[in-house]
Amino acid sequence: MRWLIAVLIVLLGALQYRLWVGQGSLAELHSLKQEIAFQEAEIARLMARNQVLQAEVADLGEGQEALEERARSELGMIKAGEIFIQVIERPKPTAETAP
Repeated sequence: MRWLIAVLIVLLGALQYRLWVGQGSLAELHSLKQEIAFQEAEIARLMARNQVLQAEVADLGEGQEALEERARSELGMIKAGEIFIQVIERPKPTAETAP
C-alpha cells in the first residue's frame, strides 16, 4: 500500500511539473497567446498599408490627376504655359546671429 501511495505521489509530481514548467506548460501557452496577438496586430497594420497602396496604384492607373500631382510634388515639374514661382524665406535670426 505504501508503494502505491509513493508511486501516485511521484506521478502527481511529474504531471504538475509538466503543467507548470515542461513543454506545453501554462507559461508557454501564455507566451504563445501574446505572440499570436502581436502577429494579428502586425497583420492588421500590413493589410491597412496594402489597401492604401492598392488605392494609390488604382488611382495612378486610372487618372492623370494623380500622375500630375506626383510629377509636381516629387519631380518639380510644371505644365506648358505655367509659370514656376519659388518663394525663398529669409532665415530667422537666432541668438548667435543677432546683433
